[in-house]
Amino acid sequence: MSVPTLLAQIRVAEAEGSVATVIACFDDPGLDAAREVATGPVIGICQAGIQAAMVISKRFSIITTLSRSVPAIEDLVQRYGAGHHCRRVRCINLPVLSLESESQHAFSLLVAEIERARDDDGAEAVVLGCAGMANLTEELSRATGVVVIDGVTVAVKFAEALVGSGLKTSKANAYAFPRVKS
Repeated sequence: MSVPTLLAQIRVAEAEGSVATVIACFDDPGLDAAREVATGPVIGICQAGIQAAMVISKRFSIITTLSRSVPAIEDLVQRYGAGHHCRRVRCINLPVLSLESESQHAFSLLVAEIERARDDDGAEAVVLGCAGMANLTEELSRATGVVVIDGVTVAVKFAEALVGSGLKTSKANAYAFPRVKS
């Protein structure tokens, strides 16, 4: 449902001078379509988090909010080539908005799930599977002794690195601008 508005916003932002886009929803909705309409790099927080996890650990797990997100994230893990490294996609069964309204409860659930990922999955790192968890990484790492990765921060830094390197989205084939139709 968010993709048409996302694509329109990317066009507006680039017209106003934006040089990169971060899709801050862990399902990376509309990522390929966004890359078609964008000139600058478009980074999804799921892809960024997974790629960071593969660089700094051999095995990792992902923890998201609701069980309904697990199958979509599992598909993204495969798409991004991390099937061998990602041990499990877990959830805390708490809606996104409850991360704020029930922050202490959410934190406790995340700590318990990270510990299970470490102990049961052999995870050396955990990727937080929701942008609403971004502000918890340091505290969760301290509480569990596990490297906790926030895809939002990684995506922003990745976008900065790509822009700083002078890279843009390739328009040679797959991500060519959509053809104008009459």
